[in-house]
Amino acid sequence: MKVIKFGGISLSNGIGIDNAIAIIKKKIKKGEQIVVVASARGNTTDQLEQLLEKAARGSAYKTALENFKEEQQQPTQNADLSVEFLRLENLLEAVFLLKDCSQKIKDEVLAQGELLAVKMLTSLLESSGITAQAIDARQLLVTDENFGNASPIEALSKEKVLACFNKIDKNVVPVVTGFIAANIKNETTTLGRNGSNYTASLLANYLAAEELQNYTHVNGIYTANPDLVKDAKKIAQLSFAEANEMANFGATILHAKTITPLLEKNINLRILNSFNLEDQGTLITSESNQKGIKSIAVLNQVALINFEGRGLLGKVGVDARIFKALSDQQISVSIISQGSSERGIGLVVDAEKATEAVLALEAAFEMDFYTKDVHRISVIDDVAVVSIIGQDLNNFHHPFNALIKNQIVPLLFNNTITGKNVSLVIKKADLHKAVNVIHGQVFGVAKKVNIAVFGKGLVGGTLINQILENAKAVLDRRKIELKIFAIANSKQVLVNQDGVSKDWAHQLENQETTKLGVETIIQFAKTHHLENLIAVDNTASADFVSNYLPLVSAGFDLVSSNKIANTNSFSFYKTLREALKEHKKEYLYETNVGAGLPLIDTIKLLHESGENITRIRGVFSGSLSYLFNKFSSADIPFSTVLQEAIDLGYTEPDPREDLCGNDVARKLLILARELDLENEFEDIHIENLIPPAFRETSSAKFLSSLADLNAVFTAKKQAQKEDHVLRYIGDLSGDLFQNKGHLDVKLTSVPVSSPLGSLKGSDAIFEIYTESYGEQPIVIQGAGAGAKVTARGVFGDILRLAKNNN
Repeated sequence: MKVIKFGGISLSNGIGIDNAIAIIKKKIKKGEQIVVVASARGNTTDQLEQLLEKAARGSAYKTALENFKEEQQQPTQNADLSVEFLRLENLLEAVFLLKDCSQKIKDEVLAQGELLAVKMLTSLLESSGITAQAIDARQLLVTDENFGNASPIEALSKEKVLACFNKIDKNVVPVVTGFIAANIKNETTTLGRNGSNYTASLLANYLAAEELQNYTHVNGIYTANPDLVKDAKKIAQLSFAEANEMANFGATILHAKTITPLLEKNINLRILNSFNLEDQGTLITSESNQKGIKSIAVLNQVALINFEGRGLLGKVGVDARIFKALSDQQISVSIISQGSSERGIGLVVDAEKATEAVLALEAAFEMDFYTKDVHRISVIDDVAVVSIIGQDLNNFHHPFNALIKNQIVPLLFNNTITGKNVSLVIKKADLHKAVNVIHGQVFGVAKKVNIAVFGKGLVGGTLINQILENAKAVLDRRKIELKIFAIANSKQVLVNQDGVSKDWAHQLENQETTKLGVETIIQFAKTHHLENLIAVDNTASADFVSNYLPLVSAGFDLVSSNKIANTNSFSFYKTLREALKEHKKEYLYETNVGAGLPLIDTIKLLHESGENITRIRGVFSGSLSYLFNKFSSADIPFSTVLQEAIDLGYTEPDPREDLCGNDVARKLLILARELDLENEFEDIHIENLIPPAFRETSSAKFLSSLADLNAVFTAKKQAQKEDHVLRYIGDLSGDLFQNKGHLDVKLTSVPVSSPLGSLKGSDAIFEIYTESYGEQPIVIQGAGAGAKVTARGVFGDILRLAKNNN
C-alpha cells in the first residue's frame, strides 16, 4: 500500500486537479492500493487567512468570500460544499463582530480548506468511476491543545487510524484531509503550515505503507530554492538524516516533522511533480547516494534576539533560565550562538514570536536589569537564515569568503555538533544575493590541477589518500580534475604526469634515493607542460622552506601545513610575499593555526577590509586543550591525563614539544604577522610548562617520570578560584597599529562558564576582538587537532586555489 499526498498547487483548478485525478486513476488501473492525502487546493489557505484578517479588522469581506466559494466550486457543481461554506460564513461573521480572532478560531477556519479539498476530489473521483470516501482527519489524529502547531498523541492517533481503515473496503480509495486534527476535547487543531506532509507521513507509519509519494509542483528537492537560484539543480536522492536537516532549516517542500515517522518504519519518500509525470523526482531513503553538500535551505520568517549582559560572566544557569522562559511560552529556538558569556547570546526564533520572546525574557530577568547584570534584550527583525546542509566546517571558509567579497557580512553563524551543517544569519535584504553567491561557490567545465605533495607522513599520507578518494567527487561536483603528479619525501620522489594511483606508497618506496626532489619536480612539470601547479608542504622541516622561492618562480602556488615559513625571520617572511606578488601566485596555510577552522582567512579578510583588530586570544593547541580540559574537569592526576593524550596521539611522541609552548607561540606569531606586525619569535613571552629539572633530560627518562609533574600542576589547579578551570592560551594584544604587538603564551585560569572555560575535548577556540564589534568578539571554535582534520584543511586550501586559479 502507498500513501499519495497532493499539495495545494497540484490540486488547483484546471490542469492541477485534472492531473491529480489522472494519477490516481492510473494507479488504480495498475492494481495499486492507495490512500490519498489532500492539502487545501491552490492558494486556499492564503485566501482564508486574508478573509480572517479582513473580518478581524472589521473590513468588508463578504464579496471576497463569495468569490472564494465560486472558485472552490468551479471544478464541478456535483460536489456538495454547503456545510463547509456555511461554517465559514458563521465563523467569519463571529470574527467580524468580535473584531478579534484567536488561534483556535483560525485553526477552525483554515480546516475548511482541507475539508473542501477532499470533498471536491472525492466527488471528481466518483464521477470518473472510482469509488472514493472522504475522511476528516479530525476523526483520526488526536493532538495536544497547541493550536496552530499541535503535536499528535501517537498511541491514540494510531488506534483511531487502524480502527477506521480496517472498516474501509479495499476497493475504496480513502481521501483524507491533511494538516488538520483534533484534541481530546474534539476541538480542531492544525499541525503547522505545510503540515499535510506530516499527516501523510503519520498515516504511512500507522498503516505500514510501502512508500509515501508527495506530489507537488516542482520536480523534487533542489540544491536551493529555484525561485531564488535560477541554476539550482535537482537532487536525485537523499538520506532521511539529510532530508531532516533540510526540513529543520527551512526546505519548503518538507515539513520539519515529516521524516521521523518514515524513518521509524524505513518508508521511502518520493517527491514528485504532478505537472511533469516523466520526471523521477527525488527519492528519500535510509541512505544517500553521495557525500558532500546537499542543499541550501532558507528560513526567512525569523527574527534575531540579542541577549546582552556584561554582568553575567561566571554566573551559572543563565542559559537554562533563557530556555525555560521561552519554553514556558512555547517559543522554539532554531539557532543559538554564544559569542562571549560577558556579552551575551544570539537566538533565532519565529518572527511572529519575537515580541513575545522579548517580553518573556524581560520578565524572567527583571531583577537582573535592576542589578545591571543584563543591560539589553533587542530584536533584529529583517533577517533570514541560510543553512548549507552537508557543509563540512573544514571547508566553510569558501562560501564565507565569497559572501564577504560580495559585501554580505553574516550577523551570526554556527554549525551542528556533527560539523556537517553550517547556518548563517544575514540581513533579509541580502538574502537573494547571498543564496546565489553561496550556491555558485559550493555547487559551481573540467579544469586540470596538478599537485606536488612534499612530505608523506601522517598528515601528508592522509591528504594524498583524501585527494585520491575524493578526486571523482571533486570532478563531478566542481568540474575540477585533481591530479597528484609528484610525491616526495626526504629521500625519494615519485612522479607521474597522469597522476599517481592508490598504490602510491608502495611505488614511492621502490624509487631510487635522490637528493634532487624539488629540482626534479620543477623540471618534470616544465617538460610535461603541466598547468595549474600547486606545491603542498606537509613536512615539519625548517630546511624545506628554502624551496618556496624557486617553486614560486617556477609557477607553483603554495599550500602548507608547515608553520616554519610563517615563523621564520621577518625578512624571509617579507621576501616570500614579494616573490608571490611578483609572480602572481598565492600561498595558503589555513591549517597553520586552528587545523581546518576558517581562522586565518577570516583574519585576513577583516584586516584587508580595513577592520581594526584589537586583540586575538584563544586556546591554540588541540593537544593542550584536551590535556587541560580533562585535567580541570576530572579528579585525575596530571600524569594520567598526559599519558592518555600521548596514547591517543594528541601530543608529539615527546610531549615536551607541546608543553614547552613553542608550537602555540608559532601559531600566535603567524596571526600577528597576518596583521602586518613585524614581531620575531624571540619577542614572544612563553610560559614553559616543563619544570626546569625535566627540560634537558632524555625523552625516555622524561616519559618514565611523568608522575613527578603531578605536584606542580595539582598546586596550580588548587590555587584557582571556585568554578574556574586551567587553559593554556595565546594572547595577542597591545597597540596593533604599531610595528609590533604584545604576544603572550601562558597557562591561565578562566571561569568555567566563559567560552574558553566551556571548551570540550580537543577543540580549539579563538576570540577576535575588533573596533567595530567592540567588546563582543568574533568566536571561531572547532576541532583543533588530528591528522584527518589538518589534512582536510590542507585539502580545502588546495580546492580553493584550484577554484580561484582560472
